[in-house]
Amino acid sequence: MTVSTLREPSDAPVLEVADLDVSFRTRTDDVRVVRDLSFTVARGEVFAVIGESGSGKSTMAQAVMGLLPGTTHTSGRISLCGQPIHNLAPAARRRLCGERMALISQDALAALNPCTTVGFQIAETLMVHRGLGYGAAMRRAVELLKLTGIPSPDERVHHYPHEFSGGMRQRALIAMALALEPDILIADEPTTALDATIKAQILQLLMRLKRELGMAVLIVTHDMGVVARMADRMLVMYAGRAVETGPVVEVFDAPAHPYTRALLKAIPRLDQPGLALRAISGAPPAPQAMPPGCPFHPRCPMAVAACASELPQPIRFAGGRTSQCRIPPGEVPYAERA
Repeated sequence: MTVSTLREPSDAPVLEVADLDVSFRTRTDDVRVVRDLSFTVARGEVFAVIGESGSGKSTMAQAVMGLLPGTTHTSGRISLCGQPIHNLAPAARRRLCGERMALISQDALAALNPCTTVGFQIAETLMVHRGLGYGAAMRRAVELLKLTGIPSPDERVHHYPHEFSGGMRQRALIAMALALEPDILIADEPTTALDATIKAQILQLLMRLKRELGMAVLIVTHDMGVVARMADRMLVMYAGRAVETGPVVEVFDAPAHPYTRALLKAIPRLDQPGLALRAISGAPPAPQAMPPGCPFHPRCPMAVAACASELPQPIRFAGGRTSQCRIPPGEVPYAERA
């Protein structure tokens, strides 16, 4: 078995999510945090989901992996490599997702067991899913640590998580995620707690592994710089909904939704010194107090009366782009364009 082994090719998307809806049960009511979310991730593609904190993007990733607690209610359809997984029994879904999907969380220290060596945590995955013996699994763990750029992997395989730096823990988590050669890697804010230099190294590592192994990557982030650097296509989330999707280059060049334009205007520009940042007024709505109509209308400079009462239907463009806004991009005044 080698990390370069690829699965049989298929025309089906690696991941297909349709009408995903996630609610958290409370004592008084169900609170919807993801609403009617649909997207696909193609083989070999880097697909980014971006949004502010609380937009529902991490909940979406956990719902796809089947990791949400029993206090949640999930509906919709999720298919992995053409096979529906949303209706599988929990044990069958865990095994299939464990084999073909992998998750990298934003807090590597919390994700790793502090009482067990990093090498054994990687090896355990191989022993459970591949039936390898301890010796073979540990040798494979060394190979994976080397693949992800950890120095002296023969020694490091016997170290505990607290003996690794933050960047090395993230690399170890990536090594664990690659152990079963997944079809898709879900990276949930993988560089949040890292400094700029280590962040760049981790992003370079993910892109190299994506090229070498031919896997798809679903990256969840709030960082537009990460999206611009890594992704082929993107989905912008706001208040649990997808407000815009499309190829990254096209969305950055001509954002169609007012929220996307506002996010881009809030990015510091090194090529335009002295340009004032344009903060988005207000705050995202609480899931339990969602406004009627378009959820962005209280903060939107382009809102009209209908925005406060009716949720707009998505506008579809050539090339697979969509925007959930009733104002066509061509009608946006020049002063409001990104």
